Amino acid sequence: MRRDVTASLTLDATGPARMVLAIAVADGRAAEETLTVTQDGTPLAPVEIADQHGTRLHSVDVTGGRIEVRYSARVDGRGEAAVVDEIDPIRYLRPSRYCESDTLAAVATAEFGGLEGVALLDAVSSWVGTRLVYDGWSTDPTDGAVATLLSRRGVCRDFAHLVVALLRARDMPARVVAVYAPGLEPMDFHAVAEALVDGRWLAVDATTLAPRSTLVRIATGRDAADTAFLTTIGEPVELVEMRVSATADALPDDDVREPVALG
Repeated sequence: MRRDVTASLTLDATGPARMVLAIAVADGRAAEETLTVTQDGTPLAPVEIADQHGTRLHSVDVTGGRIEVRYSARVDGRGEAAVVDEIDPIRYLRPSRYCESDTLAAVATAEFGGLEGVALLDAVSSWVGTRLVYDGWSTDPTDGAVATLLSRRGVCRDFAHLVVALLRARDMPARVVAVYAPGLEPMDFHAVAEALVDGRWLAVDATTLAPRSTLVRIATGRDAADTAFLTTIGEPVELVEMRVSATADALPDDDVREPVALG
């Protein structure tokens, strides 16, 4: 399987700032790729910084003006399955900013008590997918899993946060993965949940908006605080326009009953 992905960002910086981008495909997965950043037409030199689980950050200092970011990559075949680090079962059981598993413990026990393993993962993903409405204008970027459960609406990150929080509340390590998603409509950066089951990280997408076998890993972490495509430090930076594309030479059916491990 071949997948081609691109991301284009246009931003306005009001003064000196550091931009940290998380738009490159995870370490070791790109057969070819290019990344360019310009400020008012002048090329800048991003510095790559390695984050956990193969996440590649690119840091660039700007002084103000129109910033253009262009990224493209080709990914051939499936990568190796995600490695399970010794700390993972501890780190990804803890509550986090957007995945308040401690607050949702009673809900998780009432709905999923007695389930474990793949049966628990399937039940939580199905429950979230059938109880939330996908609505691109319904939530605030600072909303977490509790707010999503109360509103019953959200975007992909909200679906993923609620899945992760409920799984953690039932003692299953879970995390959020930012991905390029061929077949996604409307096209954007996408977020899915990943859970540690029987020594493997398995991916579920409660939105069912794109086949999991085509997803391309970008960033992995506790929640959206670890996987945001853009972090800025210093003077304000306004996102003026963003375009994302992801295509695959084949879009297979995705049987939600089948476990899928992201490469």
